[in-house]
Amino acid sequence: MSVITQPTDLLRRQDPQMADVLAGETRRQAGTLQLIAAENFTSPAVLTALGSALANKYAEGYPGARHHGGCEYADLAERTAVERARALFGVEHANVQPHSGSAAVLAAYAALLRPGDTVLAMGLPYGGHLTHGSPANFSGRWFDFVGYGVEAETGLIDYRQVQDLARTHRPKAIVCGSICYPRHPEYSVFREIADEVGAYLIADAAHPIGLVAGGAAPSPVPYADIVCATTHKVLRGPRGGMILCGAEFAERVDRAVFPFTQGGAQMHTIAAKAVAFGEAAGAAFTTYAHRVVANARVLADELEAHGFLLTTGGTDTHLISADPAPLGLDGATARARLADAGIVLDTCALPYGDQRGIRLGTAAVTTQGMGEREMVRIAELFVAALRGGSGEIEVARIREDVSDLTLEFPPYAV
Repeated sequence: MSVITQPTDLLRRQDPQMADVLAGETRRQAGTLQLIAAENFTSPAVLTALGSALANKYAEGYPGARHHGGCEYADLAERTAVERARALFGVEHANVQPHSGSAAVLAAYAALLRPGDTVLAMGLPYGGHLTHGSPANFSGRWFDFVGYGVEAETGLIDYRQVQDLARTHRPKAIVCGSICYPRHPEYSVFREIADEVGAYLIADAAHPIGLVAGGAAPSPVPYADIVCATTHKVLRGPRGGMILCGAEFAERVDRAVFPFTQGGAQMHTIAAKAVAFGEAAGAAFTTYAHRVVANARVLADELEAHGFLLTTGGTDTHLISADPAPLGLDGATARARLADAGIVLDTCALPYGDQRGIRLGTAAVTTQGMGEREMVRIAELFVAALRGGSGEIEVARIREDVSDLTLEFPPYAV
């Protein structure tokens, strides 16, 4: 069992208001079901690195070529993170400086593209990320995005459409990846299409990269020119991003991160990334990654049995995308009712119509030690929250049931 302490006595004495905020968040995470697909519980070792003296260090540049003095330990931390990432994912080059997944995608575009270039990516109505061409995002403002979708019958990526759009628009780059696609992309097919039209292939693997690290999902590394990822989610590290690529793109990627899109690296976060990569290289993490998928499949099957409509008919990952319409609810209403009951998740786009569904994942609850029996129970709590009425007494009863379950599996021992 992992151990974490409450906010320190020092913080309590100096800033009791913020100490209360941190204590409240700790209680919230421990007392409700954390089913947001992009979230997880880091280890106390990762949290220790995040709160370390490296938070004080400015280290613009790269190891051995910094723009500040006193970087000998910052260099060691970053070299360690890079070496561990390269070994973990079997890649020639890794840049661990991106502050987020979006920052990693921005740097990948900067390394390969110029403003006005055409990019083919999953359309936002089908699960594409904001960085895949949203008009509110830099990607949609700077590049000409063409969106591909999914087959109406199955919800699976329509690879024939991807090929047809690539032949028609001749994109400079093709992006494969999604924020709510619960199946594995066929990276080899994307590679063939990219090669046919002379496009770069960028894999946005923010969601599956932790499963890749644990051997529970196929790796995009052998197929993509650049792989963008986050270090949280299933990977269970600190919030941040990274870029993986071959040696031929290393210099371009590094320049795109610094100095083109970012300034000083967050050295405490990089140290925490190194810790997480070290943890992910162990046998325990491999077991964990496979349990995440097993739990997701059980939970998906149970939700389907209770009337939810699952996009793609199920899942191969940590992620579940479901439509609660058969229960008489839209995604926003379902999320609100579940939140009242202490079940935390997101809404998501559905591959048909204008309504939104719900998106959930099993990474965090699996970290807590929950297994297939608990997934059955969670599905029952879903149905109770959504079908049991909205009266205060009924909601309070369901929330108490949720609390009873979470108390059996504290994310951190105190």
